Amino acid sequence: MSTSQEYIELFREKESILEKDSPSFMREIRQDAMHEFSLTGLPDRKSELYKYTSLQKIFEPKYSIQFQPSKVDFRVEDIFTCDVPNLRTRLEIILNGFYFGQGSMLTRLDNGILIGSLAEALRLHPDLVKEHFARYAHSRSDGLVALNTAFAQDGLFIYVPRGQTLKEPVQVVHLPMTGLDTLLHYRNLFILEENTSAEVIVCDHTLSPFRFLTNSVTEIYAGPSARFSYSRVQNEHLNSNLLTNLFINQERDSQVKTNTITLHGGTIRNNTHVLLNAPGAGSEVYGLSLSDRNQHIDNFVNIDHASPNCTSNQLFKCILDEQATGAFNGRILVRPDAQKTVAFQTNNNILMSDEAKMNSKPQLEIYADDVKCSHGATTGQLDENALFYMQSRGIPRHEARMLMLYAFAHEVIEKVDVVPLKERINDLVDKRLRGELSRCNNCSMACGNLSLPK
Repeated sequence: MSTSQEYIELFREKESILEKDSPSFMREIRQDAMHEFSLTGLPDRKSELYKYTSLQKIFEPKYSIQFQPSKVDFRVEDIFTCDVPNLRTRLEIILNGFYFGQGSMLTRLDNGILIGSLAEALRLHPDLVKEHFARYAHSRSDGLVALNTAFAQDGLFIYVPRGQTLKEPVQVVHLPMTGLDTLLHYRNLFILEENTSAEVIVCDHTLSPFRFLTNSVTEIYAGPSARFSYSRVQNEHLNSNLLTNLFINQERDSQVKTNTITLHGGTIRNNTHVLLNAPGAGSEVYGLSLSDRNQHIDNFVNIDHASPNCTSNQLFKCILDEQATGAFNGRILVRPDAQKTVAFQTNNNILMSDEAKMNSKPQLEIYADDVKCSHGATTGQLDENALFYMQSRGIPRHEARMLMLYAFAHEVIEKVDVVPLKERINDLVDKRLRGELSRCNNCSMACGNLSLPK
C-alpha cells in the first residue's frame, strides 16, 4: 500500500473522530479535501513544483498521529521562554497541533478582537469561520493542503474587526512535544477586516528529540486598508521536518509583509501564495535560510497580481555549508487586467563548500503591457578579493568571512518590523554563522548532537 493510500485509509478509520461536533460545512470541506487527495496523492518530484524536494522520503517513517489534545500537567511557559529583551507579546501555544489554553479557549478583547482556538471559534462563531476557511487554501492546489484540510482539527484563530488594532504582537509557538515519532497537522486562520492592523510572530520550536513531521496551513485575509506583519523563526532540531503553507488574500490598499528566518531543521519546505485581489494592494515577502550538514531548505513563492496598481517585492537569501542543499522557486503572475503592476524578485545564495548545492528558478509570467517587473538570481562563493582586502587591513580571515556573511544576511533581517525581535534574530544569526548556536539559550535541547534521519 502506498503512503498516500495509507492516509486515505486512516481518514476513513478516524472520520467520526475528525467530524465530531463539527458544523456540516466542515464535514463537506473535509470530504472534498480527501477526495482531492485521493486523486493527486502526495506531490512527488515528477511535479515541477517539487522537483528539488523529496516528500516521499520524509513521509516514509511510521508516524503517530494525535486526534485529541495532549494532557500536559505543567506550564509550557516554564520550559519555553523566548529570551528577547523588551519583547512584549501575547503568547499563544499550539501544542502537538492543538491550541494549548490555560483558561478560556477563545478570548474576546475589549475592542472585539478574538484570539484563541480555531476549533472553539468553529463552535462559537461558525458563520465567521465559514466565510474564510478553505477559501484561500484550495485543496486542489496541492496534495499537502488537501491532507491538512482533511486531518487538521485545531490551530490558532485571530479575528480583528473593522477599524481595530491589535496593540501588542501575538507570538505563536508551534511546539511538537511527544514521546513518539509524530505527524502533526494544524490550521491557522487570521481575519483582518477593513482598516485594521496586527503583528504576528511565529516560532517553530521543538522540545523532544523524536522525529517530527509537521504539515501546517495558515490562511490570512487582509481586508481593505489592513496592515499585517508576519514574522516566522524556524528553529527546530535536525530530526524535525517542516512543511508550511501560507495563503494570503489581499483586498484594496492592504499591505502585508512576511519574513521567514530559517536557522535549524531537517527538511523544510515553505510555500507562500499571495493573491493581490484589488487595486492598491502591496505585498512584501522576505526569507533568509542558513543551512549546513545535510539540511534541505526549499522556498516556493507565488505572487498573483490579479488587479491593477498593485506592488510586490520578494527577497530571499540562502547560506549553505557542508552538504546542505537548497531551492528557491519564485513566480510572479501578472494577469491581463493588472496594468500598472510593479513587481520585483531577487534570490541571492552563497555556497560555503564544494558539496553544498542550490537550485534557483525565478519566474515572470506577464499578460499585461503596462508593468514594471524584474527578477534575478545569483549563486556563488565569497569574493576572494574582498576577503584579501579585509585581511590586508588586519582582520583575520575567519572574522572577515563572518563579517561578509553577516552583511549578506543583514538585508533580510532589517525587514523584521518588531525591533526587539530583529535584534534577537541578529544575535541568533551571528551565533549560527559562528557555529555557536545549538538551540535557544534557555532550551535543554542540543540540536548539534542529534543524529540525522537515516
